Amino acid sequence: MQDRRTEIIRIVKDTRSLPTLPGIITKLSSLAEDGKVSVDEMARVVNSDQVLSAKVLKLVNSPFYGFSGRISTVSKALILLGVNVVKSLAISSSIFEIMEKNTVGLWEHSLGAAVAANIIARKLNLPEREEISTAALLHDIGKVILKIKLEQDYDHLMNVIKEKELPMVDCERELFNVDHAEIGEWLVKSWLLPEKLIEPIAYHHNVEKSNNQRAKTAVVHVADVLVKASGFGFSGDDFVSRIQPVAWEKLGLNELILKDIVSELENNLVEAKNFSMDIQSKSGQ
Repeated sequence: MQDRRTEIIRIVKDTRSLPTLPGIITKLSSLAEDGKVSVDEMARVVNSDQVLSAKVLKLVNSPFYGFSGRISTVSKALILLGVNVVKSLAISSSIFEIMEKNTVGLWEHSLGAAVAANIIARKLNLPEREEISTAALLHDIGKVILKIKLEQDYDHLMNVIKEKELPMVDCERELFNVDHAEIGEWLVKSWLLPEKLIEPIAYHHNVEKSNNQRAKTAVVHVADVLVKASGFGFSGDDFVSRIQPVAWEKLGLNELILKDIVSELENNLVEAKNFSMDIQSKSGQ
């Protein structure tokens, strides 16, 4: 079993086996570390790739950030969302292009989780709402890597899930001695994303393990549960887990707040579905 884990670690950590990122991301990262660089200069870097900048703006104006068509320039996106979020969107745009074509259910689940995370963060008046939404958007990125790089194993995994009627994360651990959350952690670390995005991805199935970003991790965990309960998209199994007590307590949730969140989520998921269908129709053109 340990050999299987070692093999998967090797595949995921092998940069040649990972989805390639535009060179523009590296440049944006280096600029972000330079405190003297202006927003306009960073925006020019993103705008130098017209396809990429269009995708970033499309995601920025999607339902899970709540701006709905109000951000028309990369400069404004950088000012409102910050460099880390825009960088993450630039990264995710290339990954989710693969998902749109191959795993539509997972793409929609990820969109729904981002929408839910935004609602939860807003209802609870949490800071850095956009980064929480971005972490939720990327929380299942490890599943994409499993699908892309270990396709036969992924197909076998899906069969085992159906046969045993177990949560995907449990079947992953049983078959591979590693799960998609840990794979996602390796991946986003290799992309040099900040801890505030890494921890929610790594620990959304085990909030207690999150130390420095527990509130963000708790939001992503709750968002994941609520979207699965809603039946929006398909994350790999139909199992809906209970919200972990540590997440419930950290966020100070109660039944009334949860009911309010669920009510708003149901309305917003309609908009998210329309957004997803629009993206898919344009991808097929």
